[in-house]
Amino acid sequence: MHESWKPFLSSEFEKPYFKELASFLHEAYETRTIFPRKQDVFRAFTTNLDDTKVVVLGQDPYHTPGAAMGLAFSVPDQEKIPPSLVNIYKEIDSDVGPHHNKTGSLVSWQNQGVLLLNNVLTVEAHLAGSHRGKGWETFTEDTIKYLSDTRPHLVFILWGRDARSKKSLIDTEKHFIIESAHPSPLSAHNGFFGSKPFSKCNKKLEEWGLPVIEW
Repeated sequence: MHESWKPFLSSEFEKPYFKELASFLHEAYETRTIFPRKQDVFRAFTTNLDDTKVVVLGQDPYHTPGAAMGLAFSVPDQEKIPPSLVNIYKEIDSDVGPHHNKTGSLVSWQNQGVLLLNNVLTVEAHLAGSHRGKGWETFTEDTIKYLSDTRPHLVFILWGRDARSKKSLIDTEKHFIIESAHPSPLSAHNGFFGSKPFSKCNKKLEEWGLPVIEW
């Protein structure tokens, strides 16, 4: 994790809810197959807080082997691009022109100051949503509040019902919210396609005098 997150995370890890979550995760990783790997659970927080410009909030990690890598929607270079990310790339292509990523890895976004965060940070293999209600939602809420309170200008991109439920935590006097249906094939045609989040995001960054993202 990047040292810029240390004050927030150190405080969060001491809270009763997180200690219960940590106990649950310790047992889960010992007895079942959990994604992502332990060392990747907080990979989103290797993003420098002080350089963060955009927050993309999703649901929970990919539950198929080899896919989850600790960054929302991203998969390792060698992995097949998942359907949700295929749809994200389609929307980029129609919104701002050809996307820059040759694989399913979104590390290039992270390197530009995009925090790729899920609402829930772990999942049991082949059981989508299996770690909901264990405490991650509280952690994500506190993260969003912290970002909203401590950063001057952020674009929050909220995809799906779980992400959009965090909208009330964001100070819209300072920050800009873009929201739509989730890019999953189950919901992409219900408002994700055509929502133009990438051009909207870059337009707002330009207005704030910040570098745009190469999607």
